[in-house]
Amino acid sequence: MTAVDTDLDYRTNGKHRTSDRETTAERLLRSSAKLSFDPTVDIDWDLPHEDGKWYMQPERLSLYGTDLWQEMTPQQQVDLSRHEVASIAATGIFFEMVLMRMLLKHLGKHDAQSKHFQYGLTEVADECHHSTMFGRMIEWLGVPSYGPGRKVRRLAELMQTPVINEAIAFGGTYYVEAVLDAIQREGATDERVHDVCRRVSYIHVVEEARHMRYADEELARTMDGMGFLDRQRTRVLLPLVAAVCNEILIHPRVYANVGLDVDRAKAEAAANPYWQETIRWAARKPVGIFREQGLLDGPAVLAWTRMGLA
Repeated sequence: MTAVDTDLDYRTNGKHRTSDRETTAERLLRSSAKLSFDPTVDIDWDLPHEDGKWYMQPERLSLYGTDLWQEMTPQQQVDLSRHEVASIAATGIFFEMVLMRMLLKHLGKHDAQSKHFQYGLTEVADECHHSTMFGRMIEWLGVPSYGPGRKVRRLAELMQTPVINEAIAFGGTYYVEAVLDAIQREGATDERVHDVCRRVSYIHVVEEARHMRYADEELARTMDGMGFLDRQRTRVLLPLVAAVCNEILIHPRVYANVGLDVDRAKAEAAANPYWQETIRWAARKPVGIFREQGLLDGPAVLAWTRMGLA
């Protein structure tokens, strides 16, 4: 498969390179001017559904390889991909809305003349486009809009409180974005996947690369000089954000809407080694960065270990 070129490779051998904040923001602004999309015109929403086309990679579906998967008809398997990609997109919409609120709060501390401030607003505009794009894709898929449950809404409320420092905000943002990026980066180049879903993935991957760099570098700057108690709080709460993200990727109603027994499907998905490996694979980049920043040190590593990520 051909890799998606984002023009923003900024790590060498996995090592972080933090530039001056204004230098980074100026480069990100140039990249935004050079390579940005409008999903209302850059995606052909009139393309028909095609027999035999998946809506995301089958190997990345939560039930792939399970006993229940073997019992499903080929059409049910394809339908599962249609509903699961919609569920993941709905998760993306929700977290992007949380991110926009946090980012606007962060930008309120910065000079409006700075490139950092100006790129931050550019990112907010990107996220508005992405949420619109995901909503349009869900509409095109012809499936329900799987919204967040009570647990996720409580987490979102927590993310707006003073207990959440900027390291947790930027670290949590990076985790969610990186997990979606891994799944979509692979899907964007998989010719088994329908062209509409591939195009959505491609646009999101290209533009999200800038957001990930912004969050990555802000996390590093925030961690520099952080006090002991604030560092411990970050270590404790960051895996909570990651755990909730992992849990809500696939809404339980997905299984019911494909004609499956929900309790059995949830149990088989939770125990599915293929799905567990997909989560580990998708989370490898942010977990590596958190380890590099010392966020997996001490007792906090137990939380990551319980998730199978450390």
